Amino acid sequence: MTKSTIVIPNYNGINYIQACLESLYSGTAKDLEIVVVDNASTDGSMELVRDQFPKVRLIVNEKNMGFSHAVNQGIRVSATPYVILLNNDTRADFSFVHELEKVMDNDTHKKLFSASAKLVSLYDRDKTDDAGDFYCALGWAFARGKGKPPSRYDKDCEIFASCAGAAIYRRELLEETKVGLFDEEHFAYFEDIDIGYRAKIYGYRNKFAANSIVYHAGSAASGSRYNTFKTKLASRNSVYLIYKNMPVLQIVLNLPLLVMGFLIKTVFFARKGMGREYVSGLVRGIRLSASPCGRRHKLYFDRHRMKNYVSIQFELWRNLFRLFA
Repeated sequence: MTKSTIVIPNYNGINYIQACLESLYSGTAKDLEIVVVDNASTDGSMELVRDQFPKVRLIVNEKNMGFSHAVNQGIRVSATPYVILLNNDTRADFSFVHELEKVMDNDTHKKLFSASAKLVSLYDRDKTDDAGDFYCALGWAFARGKGKPPSRYDKDCEIFASCAGAAIYRRELLEETKVGLFDEEHFAYFEDIDIGYRAKIYGYRNKFAANSIVYHAGSAASGSRYNTFKTKLASRNSVYLIYKNMPVLQIVLNLPLLVMGFLIKTVFFARKGMGREYVSGLVRGIRLSASPCGRRHKLYFDRHRMKNYVSIQFELWRNLFRLFA
């Protein structure tokens, strides 16, 4: 029985998509169900998938709908117990799928929402790209282990959220009556932190699966680690994420640290010549949060989940020490 559907969003991934799919088909998992959602690529990568990988289910969008919309399309056509999201600029280790499924299968109480693979730099395999994501009271999300030796991260552990570039999700919890799908207002960036945060509010957990490995090129779609497109969108989404998931009292409690976090980031991006773009993104985030669409997506406070809110708040403080450690 096939346990997982692998969903790969693709946008102009001609340099990566073939190696990505070949690595999956050469792995230990057999009878793979793979869905590639193409966001109006113009580089021939969609045609490559169609012609060279006939077993892959291909969904083609007429325009770039963003990461969140693309993965939601793939999730909606899946029928397996799990859904694995995978970036197109990755190469999967031979046991990547099996190890993710094993972590989920071992959760007999089904309280595990997601599990994140270990992302190792494709071009420097002595460096970790992501060993699970954390979120802290400064309003910053950060990748655990970034730039450090992968051998340091050889044990499974609890994380704040899974990096959607290589992660498995329990499909039944992605239904709208439960945790729900990815918020398409994000378009890209912070959408995985948002859904992991939401799952924690509902009382579910996220985990790092140390033995599931992928090799990741990074920034294949946006072009670089820091660019104006990413800066504007990420800063907008960082504000929206806070509005969506924090009750008003929690926002007030964290406000001094949040303001400090935004000020530090403003200075950081100003030094890179993108300060205006960063601040513009913050303003757009406030506008999105205040809009009817933003208010519709807000997760309003539920006193029955008070224990979860308190647990998350302590985690936000604890992750400050993780960040600076």
